[in-house]
Order: sequence, then C-alpha cells, then structure tokens
Amino acid sequence: MRTIQFREAVCEAMSEEMRKDDTIYLMGEEVAEYNGAYKASKGMLDEFGPERVLDTPISELGFAGIGVGSAMNGNRPIIEFMTFNFSLVAIDQIISNAAKMRQMSGGQFNIPIVFRGPTASAGQLAATHSQAFESWYANCPGLKVVVPSNPYDAKGLLKSAIRDDDPVIFMESEQMYGDKGEVPEEEYLLPLGVADIKREGSDVTIVSFGKIIKEAFKAAEELEKEGISCEVIDLRTVRPLDHETIFNSVKKTNRLVILEEAWPFGSVSSEITYQVQENIFDFLDAPVQRLTTADTPAPYSPVLLEKWLPNAQDVVDAVKKVLYK
Repeated sequence: MRTIQFREAVCEAMSEEMRKDDTIYLMGEEVAEYNGAYKASKGMLDEFGPERVLDTPISELGFAGIGVGSAMNGNRPIIEFMTFNFSLVAIDQIISNAAKMRQMSGGQFNIPIVFRGPTASAGQLAATHSQAFESWYANCPGLKVVVPSNPYDAKGLLKSAIRDDDPVIFMESEQMYGDKGEVPEEEYLLPLGVADIKREGSDVTIVSFGKIIKEAFKAAEELEKEGISCEVIDLRTVRPLDHETIFNSVKKTNRLVILEEAWPFGSVSSEITYQVQENIFDFLDAPVQRLTTADTPAPYSPVLLEKWLPNAQDVVDAVKKVLYK
C-alpha cells in the first residue's frame, strides 16, 4: 500500500468529493493561489478553478457566514480556518447559526458544512495560537467534532464529514501535516462517531485522540517491556462520542487513563470520566487518571512548553498509578 502525508490525505479527500459533487467548494485564507497555508489544498485551484477554490480576505466571520448561507441554499462548503484559534472570530456563525439552524427551522434547513483546520499547540506559537478547541465545540448540540490522528483516518473521516448533512468541525494539526501513513488508492469511508482500538491490551485502557495520542503509543511500547499490556483507543470523533467502545474496554481492563492536549477544566476527559463512573463504576479497580496540559495559557519558551504538554513519561506514570505500582 502506498504511503502519503497527512496533508495529501486531506487534499485527496476534498478533491475526490469535489469531483463527484459540483455543490462542494473550498473557501478560506490562502487555500487557492498559495495552495493552502500548510499545502493541504495543493493543486486544487488548477483542477477546480477559482469558482470552487476561493481565497478570502482575513475575515473569518464573513466567510464562515457565507458558508452557512450557501449551505442553507443547497451547497456543501468546506471552510478552512488557517488555525482554529482564528475561528473565535467566526464562532457566532458556527454556534448561533450552523449548529442551530436545523432545529430552529423545524427541519426545513440542513447545514451540510465542514469547518476544518489545525487545532492545539504547534511548537513556539505562544498562548493565543496554541489552544485546543475540541471541548468548546463539542459542548454545542448540533455540531459533530472530528479529530483524526493519522493520514488513513483523516481521509476516510473527512470524506464522511463532507457527505454529512450536519455541520462538522474537523480538527487537524500543523505538526501532523507532514506525518506519513498508509492510505489505500481505492475509495473508502470511515463512519463518524466510531472509535478505533489502535492497540489491544489487557491491563489498562488508554483513551486519546489527535496528535497527542503518539505519546500514548510511546508509553505503551515502554510499558510492554515491563510486562504491562495497554489497550489504546483513538476516539477519532469527540462528538458523537463512542461510549460503548470505551466501556467495553474498561470492563476488560478495569483501569482507565485519558490523555488529551487541552486544559483540564471542562475537557473531553472530564466528560469521559463522568460517563465511565456513571455507567460502569463497579468495573473500576482504580480511580480514573486524566492527563492534560497545565492549567495555564501555553508558554512560548520551549523549556516551559515541554513541561506544559503531557508526554509519554506522564502516561507511564499514570498507568503505574492505576496499577498501584
């Protein structure tokens, strides 16, 4: 099977869907002439032309609103934010209009729109460019939130997101665009709302998503050397959340560690922890452990940034804590 980069998987997903459906278009800052800020739309302007691959002014509220309006009128827009940090300028359109229009119109309007771009930290980008927004958008009924961790998942999930009749928040990472992985040449789709067990194990369940899951894989390899078997679950979709895959794994391992790249208060791991203790409390042999960033804005200093982010050693320590070792 061929190996391609994450950015190429994203580009292929958009291009394949646009070839099938003339109502799909891509709009955002630098997506056309510059081939995308991270080259995730390379070659698309040449293939589809300026009417379907549109460069915009630096006006997220404006072009997000145009996208919502056009979705109401039969189109299927893909709106790229150069970073989801900039989506805060457009959040009124996303939360107040895209997420609520179907209910407020009594089902008269679907909003088949994808908002995509990078989230969370990406090195020395400092506090205002290093925020994770998965839990923010997942808090809003009417939105689906997808956070892939590898090229294969990214392509299959993005194609499903584009075909979905509801608004989808599709979150990537600057630090993953160059990641390589095996991706089939033939068409495939991955369903939204279904987690994936990336590594089977028997002693502890580790749940994660997005690029930070790499630290879980590193930790699982180290722990295996000590005879500790970790089951690693990639959520892939934060909302809808695949509770059953998590529950079934914890029923087997009786222990849970959750790893995410976000602040601890009101996070995705907070919700998972609540759901587990509410539904399968009797299967737990230890309190759930959550690993998040420090509860501060992201630092600029690389030394402080390393301390701010959870890493593989933190995962190892948390696993040993739930195993009482």
